[in-house]
Amino acid sequence: MQVTVTNADGLKRELKVQVPAQDLEAKLGAKLDEMKDQVRLKGFRPGKVPVSHLRKTFGKQVMGEVIQQTVGETSQKAIEGEALRPAFQPAIDLEGEIQDVIDGKSDLTYKMSFEVIPSFELADFSKISLERLTTEVKDSDIDESLGRLAENQKNFEAREDGAKAEEGDLLTLDFVGKIDGEAFDGGSAEDANLEIGSGRFIPGFEEQLVGAKVGDELEVKVTFPEEYGAEHLAGKDAVFEVKVKEVKAPAEVKLDDELAKRFGIESLEKLREALAEQMKGEYARMSRMHLKRAMLDKLDELHDFELPPTMVEQEFNQVWHQFEHELQHQNKTVADLDEPEEEVRGEYRKIAERRVRLGLLLAEVGEKNSITVTEQELNQALAERARQFPGQERQLYQYFQQNPQAVQELRAPIFEDKVVDFIAELAKVEDKLVSRDELFTDPDADEHEHHDHDHDHDHDHDHDHGDEKPAGKKTAPRKAAARKEEGDEKKPAAKKAPAKKKKED
Repeated sequence: MQVTVTNADGLKRELKVQVPAQDLEAKLGAKLDEMKDQVRLKGFRPGKVPVSHLRKTFGKQVMGEVIQQTVGETSQKAIEGEALRPAFQPAIDLEGEIQDVIDGKSDLTYKMSFEVIPSFELADFSKISLERLTTEVKDSDIDESLGRLAENQKNFEAREDGAKAEEGDLLTLDFVGKIDGEAFDGGSAEDANLEIGSGRFIPGFEEQLVGAKVGDELEVKVTFPEEYGAEHLAGKDAVFEVKVKEVKAPAEVKLDDELAKRFGIESLEKLREALAEQMKGEYARMSRMHLKRAMLDKLDELHDFELPPTMVEQEFNQVWHQFEHELQHQNKTVADLDEPEEEVRGEYRKIAERRVRLGLLLAEVGEKNSITVTEQELNQALAERARQFPGQERQLYQYFQQNPQAVQELRAPIFEDKVVDFIAELAKVEDKLVSRDELFTDPDADEHEHHDHDHDHDHDHDHDHGDEKPAGKKTAPRKAAARKEEGDEKKPAAKKAPAKKKKED
C-alpha cells in the first residue's frame, strides 16, 4: 500500500492510496480457497469444487467484496500512519475504471477527503476564576410552596341560592358558540367546568361570567386572537350563548397533617422537610447551571483555533433548522423579523462556531485526562430515561440496543458534565450568596427577565456547550433554538375555544 498526501491546506486533508493488484489477487485467492469447503455446487462433491471454477462463477462478486473490505482496512491504516484525527467520516473517491480493478488489470487507487481535528493548547485551568451562586432555603420559600400545593388541592362548594359568581369560583356551564349567527364546529359543550380567572378560555370569556347566578342565560361576546391555532376562527368575532348550571366557591384548604397525607407524607412537618430538600436540589441545579455557563464563557474566551468548516456548517444547519421550526410555531418566517436575514444568519453562525469550539475543547480535555463514561453511569442514565416512559421501558431498552447513535446521545451529556466537574476542581471557585430571584435569573435576559422558578417542577437542562441566543436579542425562537443548556423558557399554551376544554369533576 502506498499513501501520498495530496492536499494539506489548513484543516483539509486529501490522501491518495494505491493498493497493488497482486495484493487484491492474493486476498481474492484466499477467499475463494475458504469458499471451497463451504460451497455446494451440482456435479461436485463437497470440498472438491476447483478454485478455478469458483473464480469463474463467483470471482467478480467476491472481488467486489475484497475491494470494499480493502478500502475500509487501508483507509484506516492510512489515517493512522499519518497520525491524523478526522473530524468526520472521510469521503472516498475511487479512481480509474473499477471494472479493470475487478478484472485484476489495474491497481486499486482512491482518494480520501476529510477535515482534521485541529491541534491546540489548553489554557491553565487553575488560573480561571469563577463564582458559584448560592442561596438559602428560607421558611418563606417553603410557605410559598405549601401555598401552591394547597391551591392545587382545593375543593369547591356550592354557593347559596342566588349567589353571584366571583373571581376564583368554579362554574358548570352549557354553551353554544356562534359566528355570524351560525354555530361552529367545536364551539359547543354541556356541563363544562370553568374556574373564573384561570385563563383557560379565550381572552374576555371568563371576565363576563363574574356576577352570573345559577339559571342565568347570557351572551358572552369575544374575539378570537389573531394567532389562534384554528385558522378559520383566528381574528373572528363570536358570541357564546351560555347557561349557568352551577356556581361553586373555593373551599379553604388547611395547612395541616391531613394535607401532607394527601401526598403520602405522614405530617405537615415532614412535608415541609421534603419541600426543603426538593428546593435545595433545585437551587443546586441552578447554581451549577450558572457556574457551567460562566465556565464555558471563560473557556470560549481563552481558546481561539481554526474550526473544521464542515462541522461548523452541520452545526449551523441544525441550529438554523431549530430556529425556523420555532418560527413556524408562531406562524412566522425569517422575513417577519426586525432585522435582515443575513444578520440573523451571521448571529447563528457564531453560535454554531461556539458549539463546535467548545465541543472540541471539552473532548480534548477528556481525552488528555482519561475522562470516560462508565457502563454503570450509562445504565443509570438509561434507567432514568426509561422512568419517563412508564409501560414502555422494554421498547425503550430495545431502541437503545439497536441504535448506537442514541446511546452516544445519552453518553455525551454525561461526558460533558464530568469534564466540567474536572475543570471546576482545578479552577478558583468562590461561593457568592444571592437572592432566589437572582439565582433563577436567565443569564441572557435583561435584568427584569427571569426564569419561571416554580419549585414544584423540575428544570430540564440539555447539554449543548453553553449555547446562547444572540446578544441583546429578544426574539423568542432564537432563544429556544440556540441556547438549550439553561432550559428553554416555557411558552404559554395557545388558548383554545371553550369547547376544547375537558370536563372537570
